[in-house]
Amino acid sequence: MAEYDYDVLVIGAGPGGYVAAIRAAQLGLKTACAESRETLGGTCLNVGCIPSKAMLHASEYFDAAANGTMEHMGIDVTPKLNMDKLHGQRIDAVDGLTKGIEFLFKKNKVDWKKGHAKFVDAHTVEVAGEKVTAKEVVIATGSSVTPLPGVEVDNSKHVVVDSTGALELPKVPGHIVVIGGGVIGLELGSVWRRLGAKVTCVEFLDEILPGMDGDVRKEARKIFKKQGIEFKLATKVTGVTVKGKKATLTLEPAAGGDEETMTADCVLVSIGRKPKTEGLGLENIGLETNQRGQIEVDGEFRTSVEGVRAIGDVVPGPMLAHKAEDEGIAVAEWIAGETGIVNHDVIPSVVYTLPEIAGVGLTEEQAKEKGAVKTSKFPMMANSRAKTNHEPDGFVKVIADAETDRVLGVWCIASVAGTMIAEAALAMEFGATSEDIAYTCHAHPTHAEALKEAAMGVQGKPIHI
Repeated sequence: MAEYDYDVLVIGAGPGGYVAAIRAAQLGLKTACAESRETLGGTCLNVGCIPSKAMLHASEYFDAAANGTMEHMGIDVTPKLNMDKLHGQRIDAVDGLTKGIEFLFKKNKVDWKKGHAKFVDAHTVEVAGEKVTAKEVVIATGSSVTPLPGVEVDNSKHVVVDSTGALELPKVPGHIVVIGGGVIGLELGSVWRRLGAKVTCVEFLDEILPGMDGDVRKEARKIFKKQGIEFKLATKVTGVTVKGKKATLTLEPAAGGDEETMTADCVLVSIGRKPKTEGLGLENIGLETNQRGQIEVDGEFRTSVEGVRAIGDVVPGPMLAHKAEDEGIAVAEWIAGETGIVNHDVIPSVVYTLPEIAGVGLTEEQAKEKGAVKTSKFPMMANSRAKTNHEPDGFVKVIADAETDRVLGVWCIASVAGTMIAEAALAMEFGATSEDIAYTCHAHPTHAEALKEAAMGVQGKPIHI
């Protein structure tokens, strides 16, 4: 029997990788994790989910003070923006959390192999000149920004930036153009809009937030437009040129047509992310990716190469940190001889704008392709807590099977939609019907009552509308 340095070696310390490593160690497996960043946590913690939320939250306070929300509630203030402190609190949040993961590695006896990992063979990986062997290797290298052909990103100049550069702008741009109407672009665009920038969002498709429920997509755009974000839909960016501190974009209709130009102080390229597998040496183990650059896996996250598994953004499915975390736990449990469970049909997604946008399960369009459905929407303006908090925008929508009443999807726009969606996910995980939600007592007054009311609407028994 072959002798290995470790039972498990995880490549990548993002949400999937570090969770997989910790769980494997908890299960008694000798575990190492290779990570080339100076800090743990991957894109999510260092330059993604966490720092963006720090900026979103701070910008919401500034906007409330600067644009009348606080005054409307009897609080008169005159805010002054301090960019150094704004960035400082973001950096502090990231620093505290990355150090927290490093502590958890030490607590659980996970060895951190610092450096870029590359396969020598299926059980051997080279990290910073050291060859490390493992019985099982888990690829959890995440994703990177998808480049836009003909557009060169240079974060150091703060003119044409990606999502990382958009977090670190030293001052508020006069006009920022966001290329891409997806989650990341809308979140970061809303940060700078609240801080005072003019924001224009250019989207190739005819509606923002691809993949989300149709009603949500339309309503979200109306809300963002009311907040001051301008949209150019069904529009293609064909080029960006930079002269000094200004960028000029060349645009044309997605279906073809006359070209036009637009100038901006900053351009954010945010057209999606792609699996990050370059430099891993997959060719050394005969592991190929599919047409989308993803690594195909089976139900236990095994690749076509024995002893090599993969999770997170490098495998098919939504590129979401919480999906990767669940897969990290599951892959460790499979390796340890247990049964790892991830229900990929119940993975919530959230857009952390204000209001937040969240969904889980099927959209109405997807559900109708499978059969007859019942739906109901309840507006947040009829929810007592939202009304009291001056948060009237949005709704909750429940989609249920017309015959069985089983909940197929829940979509909502509300100030705390990201938290509200957890209840919907839990209900769907246990096969709940809309009646189950409708007859579950919800605390009053809470935003979550809107979900109960929407479920009651599916039953034809709404009370407050």
